[in-house]
This record gives sequence, C-alpha cells and structure tokens, in this order.
Amino acid sequence: MARRALKIISWTSMALASSGFYLYSNKYLDPNDFGAIRIGRAVATTAVISYDYLTSLRSVPYGSEEYAQLKSKVHRRSAERLRELCCANRGTFIKVGQHLGALDYLLPEEYTSTLKVLHSQAPQSSMQEIQQVIREDLGKEIQDLFQSFEDTPLGAASLAQVHKAVLYDGRTVAVKVQHPKVQAQSSKDILLMEVPRIYWELSTRRVLLMEFVEGGQVNDKAYMEKNQIDVNEISQQLGRMYSEMIFVNGFVHCDPHPGNVLVRKCPGTGKVEIILLDHGLYQILTDKFRLDYCHLWQALIKADMKRVKKYSQRLGAGDLYPLFACMLTARSWDSVNKGIGRAPVTANEDVEIRNNAATYLPQISQLLSKVPRQMLLILKTNDLLRGIETALSARASASSFLSMSRCCTRALAAHKKKKTCSLLRRTQISLEESLSLWQINLHELFLRVRGSWLGNWIFALLYWLSPTPH
Repeated sequence: MARRALKIISWTSMALASSGFYLYSNKYLDPNDFGAIRIGRAVATTAVISYDYLTSLRSVPYGSEEYAQLKSKVHRRSAERLRELCCANRGTFIKVGQHLGALDYLLPEEYTSTLKVLHSQAPQSSMQEIQQVIREDLGKEIQDLFQSFEDTPLGAASLAQVHKAVLYDGRTVAVKVQHPKVQAQSSKDILLMEVPRIYWELSTRRVLLMEFVEGGQVNDKAYMEKNQIDVNEISQQLGRMYSEMIFVNGFVHCDPHPGNVLVRKCPGTGKVEIILLDHGLYQILTDKFRLDYCHLWQALIKADMKRVKKYSQRLGAGDLYPLFACMLTARSWDSVNKGIGRAPVTANEDVEIRNNAATYLPQISQLLSKVPRQMLLILKTNDLLRGIETALSARASASSFLSMSRCCTRALAAHKKKKTCSLLRRTQISLEESLSLWQINLHELFLRVRGSWLGNWIFALLYWLSPTPH
C-alpha cells in the first residue's frame, strides 16, 4: 500500500520538478524565489501533501470504490494546497502552476481543474497599487487619462494584470499594468507576428496600453460551439502555427497556456483567428538545434527508429532516447515504433502514458538535465499544446503530426538549397520536396478514409513510394 501511495505522490513531484527545471535552467526564476520564507512554504506544502497521501490511503483496499473516491479527495486537497502555494509565493510559482493546469493529458483532473484558475485569475494587485504604478510611470491620475477604467481586472497573471478602459477620444483599450514588486524582465519586446496595436504614447516600462481584442480561450469548447467555431480547425491551425515557429522560423512563443491564446471569428470577414497574448517568453533556436529537431520529427513520423536514436542522441538524450521520443510525442513506445502519424491516440494509450509518467520520474529528471536549454522550453510548449488538444477533444487526430511533417520538409529543403549554388541541385531538391509534400497529402487522405478498400490501397502505395531516408 505504501508503494501505491508513493506512486501517487510522484505525480506532484514529477510535475513540480520538471516544470521548475524548465524555468530554473533558463534563468526565468525570480531572484527572490530562494528566500527562506518562499522555500519554507514550498517544503511545508510538499511535506503535507506527501503525509496526506501516505496516511489517507493506507488502510483502504487498493482498487476498491472507496479507494477511488478517497484518492480523488486527496488529489483535490493536494491540488488546492499547490494552488495556495502558488498564490502565496507568486511570480515563478504561478507560472509553474499555470503549466500544471494545462497538462490535461497527463495529470489527474482534480489537479488540472483546480490549477486552471491561475491562467487568468492569479492573485491581483489592489486598485491602490495599480493607481500608484500608473501615477509613477505616466505622471497622471487614472481619471485624467481615461474616461472610464474598470476596477476589476479582466485577468491577472504572474507578472501583470489587465484592465479594460476607455480613452477620452472614445478608443477602448486594454491596460496591462505590471505588479508593483515585479522587476523588469527584459529591455525590449521581440515580435514574431502582428500583435494587438500598442499605444506607445501612453505606455511605459510598467504600463502597456493596447488595442482591445475580444475572444474566447482556446480551450473553451462552449464558446466555440456558441460561435460556431470548429474545434478541429482550431487544433489544426494551432499546430500549423507552432510548427512554423519551431521548424521554419526558429522563433517560438513559449507560453501558450489557454489564458494566452484566444480564438474568435473576425468581425469583418467571419474568418476564424487565433490570437496570441503575452509575448514575454520566447525561445530563439539555433540552426543546428532546429535542423536536428526537424530530422528527429521526420524520423518519428516515419517510424525510422535508427534515425530516431541518432537525432535524439544529437539532442542530448543519450541512451534515454526511447523515453525522449515518448516525451516529445506524448505517445507510448509501441506507438512510436509503429509510427505516430499512422494511428490515433486511444484511451488505453492515454492510461498507459499516465501510469508510465509517474514510474519513470527518475529517468525523466535525468533526461531533463542532459538536453540543451532550448529543448526545455520546447518541451514545456509541447506539454501546453497537448493539453489544449485534450481539452478540445482533438488529441485523437493525427493531423497535428502531418502539419509538423510538412514544416519539417519545407525547413530541410530550404536549408539544402542554401548550401548549394547549383541550379540543377536546387531543382532536384524542389522536386524531392514536392514529392514528400504530395506523400503527406496522400497520407492525410488515407487517415480520412482508413478502413475502406481505398484507404488500404493508399497505405500500401505510401509504403511503396516512401524514399529511403538520407
């Protein structure tokens, strides 16, 4: 029974250890995070959670209905304690809590539903504190700047909170105000794509006025149903967008928790849009890392295990490359061997992943200590995207892997063309690229009609046409 309880405890340990490692290794920790009070809270919370699991489940028969009900209650109590810890320590702890709240495919529901409130309902600064920041930075009182200013924030996150306001010229704006105790995190913003318009004349290093953009959170299925937005289309667009960032551009928005990703129908055209918020956490990928990662994903999608091993090891995984492949894809080792793009995720596979995640905690920690720092934020981003797919019930689709495969193909072809001045060779590369993209399109067609005689014929044709990797 003690072993069962310890295994359950490892859910919390695994999530906190891995998420904390992402942040620590990339130096995003608040310098005050290691203060005695903050560490004391964290240690005390971990001890209480561990004691609760060990004592509450000790005398109940494992596998019984009573055990399941009691375990759910312990999960809920533990999640609430973690949430209270995050709110008390703020800063980085809230970022970790946001990450955990998005891991629907991995953590028990009691944890994710409890911690999800941190996506947009983190601890708030008081109105007096907000007035002080605006007064210090803009040199005026709120009533002198705005016709109206809503006291209740639209959302509060780890570093700032957002208020809706109206300027005296009638423009509706979103006012993002940094919490008073937060240190400046960077000297400049790096923009990947069009973000909401910024009103620089009324912005400072701690107050940001932006165009007000409405939409629903990317994991809000009810909002999408109400506005007739196809969740599968959103999942596919999100996959394409992040594949472009990672494989083609090498410049990645690394905080896609649901509070930072909105969806809406454009008022003018009715076209579905994805809106990224909070551009404070990006990762710039080196060409070497990006291309090795491209090769690895191509190998994973084609079930080329020799190349999976080769490129996993080039990315620092060493002999733990099977675990690395499972962590990247959120698939079982059996599915990785068969080809992740050839079969959808099943309920049984999800259960297997959850069970193994806790079992392999020591190896996961060892692996995280080996891979490059760039990989840590990519893993965090992958976790958040998988969580969104799960919330949208779109995780069973293999379409996201096909989007990744297309981007990998384009990125590798572009790299090869850069390295040659021969027109003949460039033409050859373009033809190979077109053939590969055509094969991916055929594969996508197969997935749509799988089980029919046409699907089986296409599957056989793909195997026959598949070129030898080089």
